Amino acid sequence: MSSSPAPYLRSPSLLNRQESRLLIVDMQDRILPVIHNGDLVLANCVRLVEGAQLLQVPVSATEQYPKGLGPTTAALARQLPDRLEKLRFSSAEVLNWGLAAEDSTGRFRVVVAGIETHVCILQTVFDLLSAGFEVHVPADAVGSRSESNRQVALDRMALGGAVITTTESVLLEWCEVAGTPDFKQISQMIR
Repeated sequence: MSSSPAPYLRSPSLLNRQESRLLIVDMQDRILPVIHNGDLVLANCVRLVEGAQLLQVPVSATEQYPKGLGPTTAALARQLPDRLEKLRFSSAEVLNWGLAAEDSTGRFRVVVAGIETHVCILQTVFDLLSAGFEVHVPADAVGSRSESNRQVALDRMALGGAVITTTESVLLEWCEVAGTPDFKQISQMIR
């Protein structure tokens, strides 16, 4: 009697590149310098964008009132040429994704990164959750001017149903396996 191994069943709690999209929110020049740990937030947003592009995860980006807050910072602007301008704090309206259940792309998992955690990130996350999307927030890729505002917002989002994660977790969940050319490039990004 031979027994073959059971098929691998990946947890539905883990991200995958086929069902995911990345949203970068308001990483703009005039506010980024006053963000607590802004350099780390920027570096992790760059990693997420580079990883998403490598793994063919669609990327969207928004800018909050660019006339007043300036453009997206140069480190991301080259990689994000099609940025959506907004006045509303939530990005959901300008994204125009509608309801997750009606989305024909099958990309119902949204990774949201950027600034500020307690304003535009929080309001975007709650609007996306209300529209039926599964939302993941890498805690090391979001920031606020004060750490307490950031932490309270992360706690609220977790209580509201968002998955709080890290940049490295997102990239490695998208990658899924070691020993591939994609993994080699991702591992270089996170070192």
